[in-house]
Amino acid sequence: QVQLVESGGGLVQPGGSLRLTCVASGFDCSMYGVSWYHQAPGKERELVAFISWGLNGPTHYADSVKGRFTISRVNANNTVFLQMDSLKPEDTGVYYCNSRPGQVDHWGRGTTVTVTL
Repeated sequence: QVQLVESGGGLVQPGGSLRLTCVASGFDCSMYGVSWYHQAPGKERELVAFISWGLNGPTHYADSVKGRFTISRVNANNTVFLQMDSLKPEDTGVYYCNSRPGQVDHWGRGTTVTVTL
């Protein structure tokens, strides 16, 4: 059974950092691209970062997070990270991990990030 489990969210002040973790099970995530999405309160879910399959696959970032967020993976642990630095209040929301083994969208339950004074 394919599962994605996010963790690492929390409360942080503007300018602070968090590292989110997505642990995959039920498939080899090194063979698939993995994405992080952000859903701000009252808004639609948006892609913030993507890492392609493989050891050091190409990455893609939304303009809003370029230079602040870094996506990476440790294939041996079937894990993908999202390092978030210089956090802003508008980064507040739920962050979801996504991958598409078998060409089917799989989502985790999300982890909540709150950026506030």
